[in-house]
Amino acid sequence: MSISITLPARARAQLVATQLRVVRGGRAVLDGVDLAVSAGVRCGVIGENGRGKTTLLQVLSGALAPDGGAVQRVGTIGVAEQEMAAAGGETVGDAIDAELADVRTALQALDEAAEALAGEQPGAEEAYAWALDAAERLDAWDADRRVDLALESLGATTDRTRPLRTLSVGQRYRVRLACLLGAGHDFLLLDEPTNHLDAAGLDFLTARLREHPGGIVLVSHDRALLADVTTTIVDLDPSRDGRPTVYGGGYAGFQAGRAAALTRWEQEYERQQAEHVRLAQDLSEAQNRLVTGWRPDKGTGKHQRATRAPGLVRSVHRRREDLVRHAVTAPVPPLRFRMPALPARPGVTLLSAAGVTVDGRLRSAVSLQVESGSRLVVTGPNGAGKSTLLAVLAGLRDASSGEVRRAPGVRIGLLAQESPESDARRAEEVVAVIADLGLLSAADRRRPVRELSTGQQRRLDLAVLLAAEPHVILLDEPTNHLSIALVDELTEALRVTPAAVVVATHDRQMRRDVSDWPELPLMD
Repeated sequence: MSISITLPARARAQLVATQLRVVRGGRAVLDGVDLAVSAGVRCGVIGENGRGKTTLLQVLSGALAPDGGAVQRVGTIGVAEQEMAAAGGETVGDAIDAELADVRTALQALDEAAEALAGEQPGAEEAYAWALDAAERLDAWDADRRVDLALESLGATTDRTRPLRTLSVGQRYRVRLACLLGAGHDFLLLDEPTNHLDAAGLDFLTARLREHPGGIVLVSHDRALLADVTTTIVDLDPSRDGRPTVYGGGYAGFQAGRAAALTRWEQEYERQQAEHVRLAQDLSEAQNRLVTGWRPDKGTGKHQRATRAPGLVRSVHRRREDLVRHAVTAPVPPLRFRMPALPARPGVTLLSAAGVTVDGRLRSAVSLQVESGSRLVVTGPNGAGKSTLLAVLAGLRDASSGEVRRAPGVRIGLLAQESPESDARRAEEVVAVIADLGLLSAADRRRPVRELSTGQQRRLDLAVLLAAEPHVILLDEPTNHLSIALVDELTEALRVTPAAVVVATHDRQMRRDVSDWPELPLMD
């Protein structure tokens, strides 16, 4: 047959990357990445911003050639980037046809072969058998139904005549994702697929990914999706040897493995530092003895003390060599969040609200009472007034009705969704104890606040809040812009702090982690 169709490899599918290296602007964005994905393997890729997660997907798909290493691909690949272009007059139907091109070709070839077979043309039987096999391997007859189901379940438009340029970025992404889920590729490479999905869409995506018979490489900050879907995690953040780390056992395996590896790293670094300090002290003491040996008191034991000089010189040289030989070789471990000891006032109602509303923002009348050790999760759809309620409780906004009471001397800290306007100050001038919290590196603490990234400013906001030693902590979508590791550490710390904690969040994993906390639902 002269027809060109790329057929799925199914059980034979393999996507293997070896020693991948990508350099941009003289800096290695990826270095030493090894990855093997086969049918049934669902690999999550995580790491801080700038670690090369999207770049890795581009290399795996073949869209970007690596500067070092190689990728072997056996099977078909579907890619969902974070944005979908909308050039010209391309419609939703055009996007579907492009993704199902092999399906369309196989069905057309089958129709043509059937006509040739009916006309008893030479070679018709072979052509029909080939086309039928291709259509069956592609599950071609059900492809459009799969796409339509995905479009509807993801909340995407089902109007195939709709021009893509008339859709929002989120709507276009949902169309792209639906096409991939319906196409039946061996491998799905997905870049932050939950960014534009509601709760129903998230549930559908999670179920489809778990059912996918092929392999998946998933870049995501959504801990719930990683926990529900992945079998393997690739962490691109620095490790002890500077290389990416692969963890088995899904997201739970990553959490346990990373914590153990970080503890070993910290212990080795501290041991080497202590040894370095000891050797430096030994050298200093030997040097002091050497100086003393060359300067005896006048007329007393002069010759005896002078004979000790060669031994002291050798001792100094030996300790100096030891110091060089035992230099600290372990790199500095990454930051680990440390919650400060926050104050408690047992038996005191720290904060209360009675019948609080805000015109146009918080329609449900809210009543609550908070004491030291209290825990509360504020829930509700977008627009229900969660952020407004927290601002009222913090005293940053007035209520239209009802009353808010705060105990005398109570300190209330609010982590808002948006950072305050940046200024010319440096981070270290904003809060002196920031180094003790493990939220910003020494280098970042010396930078002007306005030069910090969104995630770094978010860390600074959290440090400022905690440095004030609040009795009540109000957190508005606290997982926004924070790394996966920091969110896990923060959540654990919130569970045990003696301060009162009120959280408003849509984060599914955080909701699971605090599922035993009382809930305050707000209605739209």
